[in-house]
Amino acid sequence: MPDLATLIRRGIRLPPGGWMLAGMLAFYVLAGLFGRDPWKGEDAIHIGTAWQMLSSGDWLAPALAGRPFHEPPLYYWSAALTGLLFDWALPAHEAMRLASGVWIALALAGLYYAGRELYGTDSAAAAPMLLAGCVGLIVHAHDAQPMLIALAAYAGGLGALATIGRKPRLTGIFYGLAVAACLLGAGIAPTLPLLAIAPVALWLSPDRRKAAQTLLIGLAIGALLAAPWPLLLASQQPARFDAWLLAETAPLKTAFSLAGLGRFAAMLPWFAFPALPLAVWTLWRRRDQWQAPAQLLPLAFLLLTLVLLAWAYRPRDIPALLLLPPLALLATPGALSLRRGAANAFDWFAMSVFSFFVLIVWLAWSAMALGVPARLAERVVALRPGFVGELDLGHLLIGLAATLWWLWLIATAPRSPYRSLTHWTLGFTTLWLLATTLILPWFDYGKSYRPVAEGVARALPDSSQCLAGRGLSDGQRASLAYFVNISPVDAATPAGRRCDWLLVVGDTAAELAPPDAGWQRVWEGRRPGERREKFRLFRR
Repeated sequence: MPDLATLIRRGIRLPPGGWMLAGMLAFYVLAGLFGRDPWKGEDAIHIGTAWQMLSSGDWLAPALAGRPFHEPPLYYWSAALTGLLFDWALPAHEAMRLASGVWIALALAGLYYAGRELYGTDSAAAAPMLLAGCVGLIVHAHDAQPMLIALAAYAGGLGALATIGRKPRLTGIFYGLAVAACLLGAGIAPTLPLLAIAPVALWLSPDRRKAAQTLLIGLAIGALLAAPWPLLLASQQPARFDAWLLAETAPLKTAFSLAGLGRFAAMLPWFAFPALPLAVWTLWRRRDQWQAPAQLLPLAFLLLTLVLLAWAYRPRDIPALLLLPPLALLATPGALSLRRGAANAFDWFAMSVFSFFVLIVWLAWSAMALGVPARLAERVVALRPGFVGELDLGHLLIGLAATLWWLWLIATAPRSPYRSLTHWTLGFTTLWLLATTLILPWFDYGKSYRPVAEGVARALPDSSQCLAGRGLSDGQRASLAYFVNISPVDAATPAGRRCDWLLVVGDTAAELAPPDAGWQRVWEGRRPGERREKFRLFRR
């Protein structure tokens, strides 16, 4: 067995496989899940919902800060479960955010098996590496985000349908699991492309009779797994079931939008880089074989998903995640068949870009923790008033190890069709790890509502006081509930109008004004570095 020095000199083996591939992808999955508060927006909303489920013991229907939250429950079940399992080792929000890591790992595994089935064992590793390397995924992959279940379901569904002619039993089981997970995790609309792709898979199958049986078995498994929750909700809480069904079907009542289609398509050049240009290269290079299952299955799934998004969603990052699994799978042959000049250019671009940004992160850390250079250190404090950087030895060691790993990878990666893709995906992961280790406290200081929640709690004489809220977003209400266990009631409701305390949020004088002259302002605050959004607490 070679010693450590020999392994270091020999470098990484390409294509990566076995434990090497698993370690690379685990590195990606875990980087950025820990060490930070729930951030404003989606992260705070979904952690707050999972926390409410865990703390209240009501696992039937999601709720947010004491109010019904009309979303499917699977993500919140998984987050509450990881919260239960790992609360002894991690803060509650980090333990619950670990569920996102589980779903991303399942997505990467599903895409690996799809790539292996469609393109062969030597090409299989490229599919999950392409998905992990997509620019648009990196932040959402490490947030609390139910759409990650749909991402895993799409990857698993593609992996299942790719084996329909060779392993029909496994196809039926995993296709059914994918449909059920998508329905219970992301809702009705994202499940439609999984259902619509079934006729395409049937048409591509060499034995259509057996394929039809397989797909029917898969749909039956999906129905058996997905049906109990809505049936139980309808019997136990019919009003909440009606509200959930209305929320799920509302997007499907909108008209198909060509403008929306164009906006989603316009997002892809940056959001799906480098998968998009490599997918285009695959289609051009294999233009005479576009009807083969290896090209047509992911292409049809991509087009069906794009149509769904233009029909049921407004253009934004989170629904666009659904486009990434078919794009990454379609791009797999192109990534490994670049001409020498293009491959070298991509490799040089990856090494130089990520090395430059690694240097920038270290410079920012030096300004934040050491005060050098002084002018940049002043700018750091100006953007986050009150922030005080500290030298954390653990974070410093992780950053040094990640940087040495990146330099070792550049120096030792052998020539291979995988070289440029490996440098891109691992360079992206290294940069993200450094950013979420070395300068994470600076980001966390400005993106968390913890200071606001604690300020409100200090100003209230008793957390059990009736507090009304006006203008609060879901993320703000979730943060108040999670950090200080305060759940304001809506100021516009009869219960809210009876409260003697009122919390308002806004950025104009009208939004921040009390209802009338009978209110006295007792506290005012904002997130550090926030220039516009302000909170005011009034007492009647």
